[in-house]
Amino acid sequence: MTDTALPVAEPVEGEERIDPALRRMVWILVLGALTPALDTTIVNVALPTLGSDLHASVATTQWVITGYLLASGIAMPVTAWATVRFGGKRMWLSSLALFLTGSVLAGASWSIGSLIVFRLLQGAAAGLMLPIVTTLLVQASGPKRLGRLMAIASVPVVVVPILGPVIGGLIVDNASWRWIFYVNVPICLAAIGLAWRALPADPLVTTVARLDIAGFLTLSPGLALLIYGLSQASGNRGFATASVLVPLLAGALLTVFFAFHALRRRETPLINLRVLRIRSYAAATTVFFLAGLSLYGPLLLLSLYYQQVQARSVLATGLLLAPQGLGSLLPRTKVGTLTDKIGPRPIVIAGLLLTALGTIPFTHAGPDTSIWLLSAALFIRGAGLASATIAVMAGAFQHVPSSEVPDASATTRIVQQIGGSFGTAVLAVILAHQLLIHHATTALARGHAYDTAFWWAIAFSLVPLLPALLLPRIRKDSSAA
Repeated sequence: MTDTALPVAEPVEGEERIDPALRRMVWILVLGALTPALDTTIVNVALPTLGSDLHASVATTQWVITGYLLASGIAMPVTAWATVRFGGKRMWLSSLALFLTGSVLAGASWSIGSLIVFRLLQGAAAGLMLPIVTTLLVQASGPKRLGRLMAIASVPVVVVPILGPVIGGLIVDNASWRWIFYVNVPICLAAIGLAWRALPADPLVTTVARLDIAGFLTLSPGLALLIYGLSQASGNRGFATASVLVPLLAGALLTVFFAFHALRRRETPLINLRVLRIRSYAAATTVFFLAGLSLYGPLLLLSLYYQQVQARSVLATGLLLAPQGLGSLLPRTKVGTLTDKIGPRPIVIAGLLLTALGTIPFTHAGPDTSIWLLSAALFIRGAGLASATIAVMAGAFQHVPSSEVPDASATTRIVQQIGGSFGTAVLAVILAHQLLIHHATTALARGHAYDTAFWWAIAFSLVPLLPALLLPRIRKDSSAA
């Protein structure tokens, strides 16, 4: 295949159109990105079945998820260097192939130990895939079409966490647990075939900086320790235990050490943190982290509320959460176009407020609360989450130079990963504390505990409003940010 440029849109008066080739490229990348997002939510649903069939304890089975997250955190920092060194297309195809291999091996696992090892392969592949897909999208689109393209690219982020439990419930109830991994195979094969044919060839690279070994040996273990500590805290252990505090403090120290190292290093660091000098990117990165409290944590609360308070099955819970996914789909196209026209700031603020509004009914919900009322609230909440997610993804890269996009993409994904783990851990601890206070032995008592936890979720969803005020209001080329 000969070297070709990334597809670009022909400008027309009033608005730049998205070239069909570019739109096709985005959907091909989204297809591949579906696999790690779908895999995570399906495996969460199947954990009890895995433990039972493989004769493993709950603590051991939990490493099917924890190991995946740790491997993902270790791999993410390498993506900026690897994308420049080997090319975005080569790395994308390689990470897809690695995820495919890990999925096949995980499905063929003969013990809990082998399954955990193969999940490490999947996690490493996912850690590479997510920053790479962001890099390819941003470099292909340019700043004037980011909103509309991110509306497409955000599909796995806003929809899969809702649809995943439904698919997982169907597989667990009607087929072998091995199919929770085999379901990735046709998607990966299709994504590899389409990407091989449709993605433009990587440009020829003559000089590439050496891999920052010192940076890798500090940042990757630091992220792994942070993720491990947060996963321990979210297991209702709280933050005041040695198994949580020791890895959190060690991870924080290693991460801080890397920050000093990266800012002082003369050669190219593993991740160039100087991209944070761009105000709009720094603000969006802060929103990404804080959004973990308003996105991932409440997803845990919502799922547990339906199961522990309303006594719904796993499959029924997935179906009852579907309105949030439908609400996420509704505003995608209009929000993307509007973000390109007026900038991300007002869209993110409106989306966060809608998210809080859609959570309010759950602060008064109990065992017999109408599912129609809660479904309407979830629909509103989904629309708010999708709007905020699309706009902040577009705003993050609006003023980032093309040469710094790989570093910005890796940093964004790392912050999202840590923010999501942090949000889940904080709300899990709050919920556990409330269940203890209310002596939650009945559905009604558990309902009161969840009411308080959802009030905390609403408060957390308003915290990102402050950094959101620093996002651009209009495009830089149209006026001042």
